Amino acid sequence: MGMNGDILTDRCIHCGACTRSCDFLGKYGIDLGNRKKMEELAYHCFLCGKCTEVCPAGIDGREEFLGIRRRQVQKNNGKVAAEGYEMLIAEKQNYIFRNYRNITEGSVLFPGCNFPSFYPETTKKLSGLLRKEAGIGTVYDCCGKPVAELGLESQEEKIINRINMRFKEAGVKEVIMLCPNCYYFLKDRLDVRVSGIYEVLKRLGTGGKIAGQTDIFIPCPDKKEKLWMSQIESFLDSTVHMIEDIQCCGLGGCARGKEPDISGGFTERLKKAGYPKIYTYCGSCAGKFARDGMKGIHHILADILETREEPDVSRSMMNRAKSKFWQNR
Repeated sequence: MGMNGDILTDRCIHCGACTRSCDFLGKYGIDLGNRKKMEELAYHCFLCGKCTEVCPAGIDGREEFLGIRRRQVQKNNGKVAAEGYEMLIAEKQNYIFRNYRNITEGSVLFPGCNFPSFYPETTKKLSGLLRKEAGIGTVYDCCGKPVAELGLESQEEKIINRINMRFKEAGVKEVIMLCPNCYYFLKDRLDVRVSGIYEVLKRLGTGGKIAGQTDIFIPCPDKKEKLWMSQIESFLDSTVHMIEDIQCCGLGGCARGKEPDISGGFTERLKKAGYPKIYTYCGSCAGKFARDGMKGIHHILADILETREEPDVSRSMMNRAKSKFWQNR
């Protein structure tokens, strides 16, 4: 719904732009005016925002689907009615692997939950580097976005409040995000300054450069503003090509389990494009593509820190569990 309570999908002029641009909407032959089908398929949407980008009527499809999920949760006594999310909720709603033992006053690194899962050695190297160079500690926690995207609004608020309280108690003034999803989800909701890791590395004068042709897959949260992409450019000594014609990596909106064919199709399309290397700056994107069997996936941070680490998809859960006990060194 809009700010005045109007149902924005009523504005739909049925031009078909969203249907043609989105694999999910195209599969079911619906548009942002088909309220009944949207409610039936609320958890099949990847919440990537592609429909919003192309809609001439100004309908924010991502927010509409998210709103439907929230209302369905409210009607179901605060629980997700759709099946298949039990393990995600059990882990994330009160993140079972959080680790605040290395928190520091002032600035602190917030790697999120997926980057440490796929890139544990790069995480440790970065954590140690920031501690040594600037006295910056590291906290391991989930930002709450997966819970929020399921429509669990009350749990979402509890997570935000808990993180804010922990930072306030420790005297944190700046949180440094390693993940663009965490950054965009929390940047206007934390009571401290929220920075991206690339602007901080530039500020500290550390990090190498990537040379040669750089084909970069832009993660969903940064596609509109490209704020992170602009910060990364100082670490690229190369010709840059931004891959934006694939709408999502296939993890967005927790929809992969509902639409495995579409999710896998994003990867197959990227494979067929024939890029020798594909860079990204989202650990979730890198891990998902690698898990789908794609070769040549590089995380920009792993390369500029010279770990050259590949996504550790076989031990991702174990790595995430271990982060609960990691010490800053």
